[in-house]
Amino acid sequence: MMEDRKMSKLSLITKGFVKDNPTFVLVLGMCPTLATTTSAMNGLEMGLATMFVLILSNIVISLVAPVVPDKVRIPVYIVIIATFVTVLQFLMQAFVPAVYETLGLFIPLIVVNCIVLGRAEAFANKNGVVDSALDGLGIGIGFTMSLTVIGIIREILGNGSVFGWKFIAGDGILAFVMAPGAFLVLGYLMVLFNKFLAKK
Repeated sequence: MMEDRKMSKLSLITKGFVKDNPTFVLVLGMCPTLATTTSAMNGLEMGLATMFVLILSNIVISLVAPVVPDKVRIPVYIVIIATFVTVLQFLMQAFVPAVYETLGLFIPLIVVNCIVLGRAEAFANKNGVVDSALDGLGIGIGFTMSLTVIGIIREILGNGSVFGWKFIAGDGILAFVMAPGAFLVLGYLMVLFNKFLAKK
């Protein structure tokens, strides 16, 4: 019984990596995915910022859900999410201002990110605190991994570097650090990811 419980807790985390991957399977949060993955570091930072909000908002929403009337639950959830996004903004401005400057407008947009509100509505308001926190962690890691992988590919092809380390001499293919490259890389990765899932 204890082993089953451990496995179910573990599956709450791991399902966000593959089965419920927010980028490649659920196709959520496309705006930050396409806009912030010009480099591996940007993708990683955006993913971690979203994961911070996901975990904390899931925890609070799971606590308040039983007492929130159905008519106002979405506005209440948005206020909770917006509160954590504001906390995140202040923390980033205080401790990592360079990262905050790089990600800019996309930090406040976490408030309306479909992933965060989607997990609040689909999972956190129906489950306990621990499960909701684990769900936020799993989906957050899945989102961070997806953005980082897209960022790595775009940075290699566009600049000949990865995480800022230049290992290919000369200029890369400019299109890959621009919008067309984002769509192209995302499209190919989605196809590969879903082919892999179909074989399982």
